[in-house]
Amino acid sequence: MQLQITSLNSGSNGNCYYIGNEREAVLVDAGISCRETEKRMMRLGLSMRKVKAIFISHEHSDHIRGVAMIAKKYSIPVYITPDTQHYGRLSHEPITAISFTAYEPVQVGNLTITAFPKWHDASDPHSFMVSYEGINIGVFTDIGEPCEHVIKHFGQCHAAFLEANYDDGLLDSGRYPYYLKQRIRSKHGHLSNEQALNLFTEHKPAYMSHVLLSHLSKDNNNPGMLKQLFDLNANGTEIVIASRYQETPIYTITNSFKPIKHFKGEQLQLL
Repeated sequence: MQLQITSLNSGSNGNCYYIGNEREAVLVDAGISCRETEKRMMRLGLSMRKVKAIFISHEHSDHIRGVAMIAKKYSIPVYITPDTQHYGRLSHEPITAISFTAYEPVQVGNLTITAFPKWHDASDPHSFMVSYEGINIGVFTDIGEPCEHVIKHFGQCHAAFLEANYDDGLLDSGRYPYYLKQRIRSKHGHLSNEQALNLFTEHKPAYMSHVLLSHLSKDNNNPGMLKQLFDLNANGTEIVIASRYQETPIYTITNSFKPIKHFKGEQLQLL
């Protein structure tokens, strides 16, 4: 059994994540246009007809920009809370909106999607875990700080989309006004590289095979520096930078990942 995952886009210009098995798939957020979503999936050999649901994390435009057109064109139901639908101005769009509740699993074919609360400056923000045959994929972005909900679910994931939005030094020296820097750093803002790394090193399960570092700031982060930082602490987990300009490759996730343990400076592959 396996799941395929890819980031179709990740950043303040749009966020959209694909998770699916051999029969069905879901999108978490739809923050790029329908046309761009189609183009990127086509380049990866993925079919929009396989997408059976869209789950919306919160109402900010970089997470909902393409949802109405995609949902209408392909008759895809949109799982969204009433507050998110209202404040995202989607209440009058011709979409099939289905409300979800935190910790009440939603079944989409053989996929199970569980939402849970998170800290962010939105009306009713949620993160998601997508599960299939014992494989768990988490989407942890737009988070001010790792609350107990995030920590609990991250520790159960075989792969995760994990926000690493900004480097503290780059944010300090950058052009953003003071109030915006404070908003980004607040518990309703975004995860820093340091916060993401601490979550990763302290709570990563041994079987986590992939982490896609997501929602990087264009102005306040450095992808190369970030990847090097995580690679030094990866302990066998593949580190991927999710781009704000293009899709990532497709990654196949199974529940048979064999972790690498370190013994006195050497690596031993567990069999």
